[in-house]
Amino acid sequence: MEIKVYYEDTDCGGVVYYANYLRYFERARTEFLLERKVPLAAYQKKGIIFTVVNAVVNYKSPAFYGDTLAVKTLVEGVKGSSFTVHYTIRRKSDDMLLVTGSTRMACVDSNIKLIRIPQEIREALTLSLPKRRM
Repeated sequence: MEIKVYYEDTDCGGVVYYANYLRYFERARTEFLLERKVPLAAYQKKGIIFTVVNAVVNYKSPAFYGDTLAVKTLVEGVKGSSFTVHYTIRRKSDDMLLVTGSTRMACVDSNIKLIRIPQEIREALTLSLPKRRM
């Protein structure tokens, strides 16, 4: 997914404010799931919610006002009630690696109790997993 860096995304020096990368992760993860026919808003209405239980951001190089960023998303570690999403963010103009990170997502009900990831979501998530060689 592509993200254009606007003035509102930056600090007074025109550098993307560090916490905004978590917002970019959120957008990329949402789009990733929508592409796989997992509309989070529809599941939320059914009482199935995904919440971040861990977030890691590794800053490599800054992004600036006016940059266009490419965010790549990869899912791994799909378990009973959780999965991990890895992200890389590169500047489109020079392909420079800017940020890497991950979020661990837990599936909970409307009472915030852990529940198993529904089978149709599990299947959508595992479609993107790399095939293991024997």
